[in-house]
Amino acid sequence: MNKRLLIYILGWVLVIEGLSMQLSTFVGLIYGEKSYLYFLIIGLSIAVIGGLMVIKKPKNPTMHLKDGFASTALSWIVLSLAGALPLCLSGTIPSFIDAFFETVSGFTTTGATILVDIESLDKCMLFWRSFSHFLGGMGVVVFLLALIPKLGGNQSINLMKAESTGPSVGKSMPKLRTYAALLYGIYIGLTLIEFVLLLFGGMNVFDALTTSFSTAGTGGFSTYNSSMGYFDSYYLQTVVAVFMMLFGVNFYVYIIILSGKFKQLLKMEELWIYVTIVLVSTVAIAVDLLSYYDTFREAIHQSFFYVASIQSSTGFAITDTNPWPEFSRVVIIILTCIGACAGSTGGGFKVSRIIILFKELKKEFTLFIHPRNIYTVRSDGKKVSHEVTRTVSVYLILYVLITLITTMLISFNGFDFTTNLTSVLATLNNTGPGFSMVGSAGNYAEFSVFSKIVFCFNMLAGRLELYPLVLLFIPSAWKKN
Repeated sequence: MNKRLLIYILGWVLVIEGLSMQLSTFVGLIYGEKSYLYFLIIGLSIAVIGGLMVIKKPKNPTMHLKDGFASTALSWIVLSLAGALPLCLSGTIPSFIDAFFETVSGFTTTGATILVDIESLDKCMLFWRSFSHFLGGMGVVVFLLALIPKLGGNQSINLMKAESTGPSVGKSMPKLRTYAALLYGIYIGLTLIEFVLLLFGGMNVFDALTTSFSTAGTGGFSTYNSSMGYFDSYYLQTVVAVFMMLFGVNFYVYIIILSGKFKQLLKMEELWIYVTIVLVSTVAIAVDLLSYYDTFREAIHQSFFYVASIQSSTGFAITDTNPWPEFSRVVIIILTCIGACAGSTGGGFKVSRIIILFKELKKEFTLFIHPRNIYTVRSDGKKVSHEVTRTVSVYLILYVLITLITTMLISFNGFDFTTNLTSVLATLNNTGPGFSMVGSAGNYAEFSVFSKIVFCFNMLAGRLELYPLVLLFIPSAWKKN
């Protein structure tokens, strides 16, 4: 393990976070809130600490894959620990574990909350919650790669692999820094477009900005207790629903569009299956809700918004879904597990992995029937390597194991099975709301301290695609290369 390089990367993470906190300082000054001082003092303090950590650049810039994974996992833990300080020290969330839970939920873009009365918070605190989604959505390490030349030497791809979502990260971009900057450019551009459209629909600047941040990161933190249900507007809710879908798309799609290679879009199986899942699920739930709502228009609106919210793992809500029919609730749980596309800001198992697993399943049945045939798994017309299919299979095993173990661990709270299972799925898939106690109108406040720590593990593991966080618990990974 290249520990000096690890310290260097963590230093930059603290610098970026400390400077980012000054945006909340600015918001606090605008609204005349004294709590801005916590962001000012804590932000500058951690920026100085981070600055001291990066003064001396590591002599050995070599970064192996395990270094990239460990650096990324520790970066997110440090980011969350430091980010919780203003919430805790200001008394907004007195318990540090609760503040840490809220911050982990913010940076991992999960959107699960322990807050009962969100509207009682100062504007600068609400801004920090939403901005944590924005900072965590595309990834803090990707942000560092876009800003800092030669971070991690020529092996920067190992940092990108550790933080990017999906079964694999290609090396098609000759300059990783250019690629990272392009991703952030698209990310910011889409956020600004949504911001303008929300302003056009009558939202004030603060609500439009925080909503756009939460949508962009597919996080779902709202500034109101009733989430998007506060805005009784089909236009505003539809704009948010559409952008939740857009941020759940692989960002490579937007790079293809910008490069004018529109024919290549037709070959992108993940994109069209993602869209198909959203459309089919929307219609299925809308039909099921016809007995629950007065008109088909209302049923389709409610269905589309919630499908877009859950499929993209955002977690915004416009109504309490606990009373919905059982079929609709089951579909929502399935969508929670499937999640968004690889290379997006969304969570979940990822559509691309589902595609590979089904194709591998088809391959096995084909070989049972025709054992002499040669069958190759292909995606988007290209051969899927054995390494990728093996990684996806191992990921599934690890995913199921973590789900089972953490569900068992939180069951000591004594809550009902629906609460236990959906809370684990909602945190591991970075979705936020589940059902029963943790439904769209509920929260995680009643869980024990131990359970909240388990949920923090799930949220971090889900955002980092399991491997980087699990690697921290393997002693041999810390030995010198």
